[in-house]
Amino acid sequence: MTGEEGTGAPGALERIVRRIDRFQQGHRAPGLIFGVIKKFGDDRAGSLAALITYYGFLAVFPLLLFLTTILGYLVGSGSSVRNDITNSALRDFPIIGTQLKSQIGSHTLHGSGLALAVGLVGLLWGALGVTQIAQYAMAQVWNIPGRDRPNFVTRLARGLLLFGVLGAATAGSTVLASVPTFGAASGVAKVLGALGSVAVNVGLYIGAFRITTPRQVPTGELVPGAVLGGIGWSLLQALGGYLVGHQLRHADQVYGYFGSVLGLLSWLYLGAQMTLYAAELNVVRSRRLWPRSIVQPPLTEADRTALAAIARQEERRPEQDVRVSFGPNGR
Repeated sequence: MTGEEGTGAPGALERIVRRIDRFQQGHRAPGLIFGVIKKFGDDRAGSLAALITYYGFLAVFPLLLFLTTILGYLVGSGSSVRNDITNSALRDFPIIGTQLKSQIGSHTLHGSGLALAVGLVGLLWGALGVTQIAQYAMAQVWNIPGRDRPNFVTRLARGLLLFGVLGAATAGSTVLASVPTFGAASGVAKVLGALGSVAVNVGLYIGAFRITTPRQVPTGELVPGAVLGGIGWSLLQALGGYLVGHQLRHADQVYGYFGSVLGLLSWLYLGAQMTLYAAELNVVRSRRLWPRSIVQPPLTEADRTALAAIARQEERRPEQDVRVSFGPNGR
């Protein structure tokens, strides 16, 4: 045993880490960023993102089936309205959108009662799973005690309301999809279309955060993360388009579909993680949960506040009261 180990003196690696820790605690931007990352880990948000990805994957295909079937009833197969709506909706799923679009475009759509029923039931089953886990994730992120969380009926109503918000966002993106057709300045139109798409995504995030977050949280506290999420989602859409155009373009049919499924799962998981990071930003900023410590002891005041909130969220009954105390450092 070395003298340093015997006296309990910190090693070289620990001294470096503590130096980094002091730096991030002493500066606002690094402290805020690490606070968000720390809170993300405390809430096990990676597992929540995996659940959102699973239910989101189940909801994608019934959603597209339901959409195309409704279009088959409402408009003709050659209608420009049908093409605009289909293109806009498929742009939200860029990894598989190109292949689905080619399949839809090569066949005449006909309204089918069986397809409509299957699509509707599958959509509700899969998509309601997404809305339920999204509401659970937001309650976990904000550490809302179990006794104060919305009941099943409220969660169901909010899930249906979230469908309406998503439909409105799709309608907005449909309008933006036709922007390049107006005016001769195609470059300006593309810029306006891109900015409009970001604005629609930001509005979508504000609406989705408001619906899925418990009412105890003021709407104003949700805006910063919604702005970050809307910009990030727009970038993910562009990334999906890049992957389709450059990575899957020359793939054969079997490999292309297999790669598309994996690509869709990865894209959904990235989107879920980004959304939860945006939500964590709202929490950390609202409750000023920074600076957090990299190495303990000692715990910072933000550490104590965050850990206490995690413990108190386990309250399940009105008569249950969880109290948190901290002993001396190193005890």
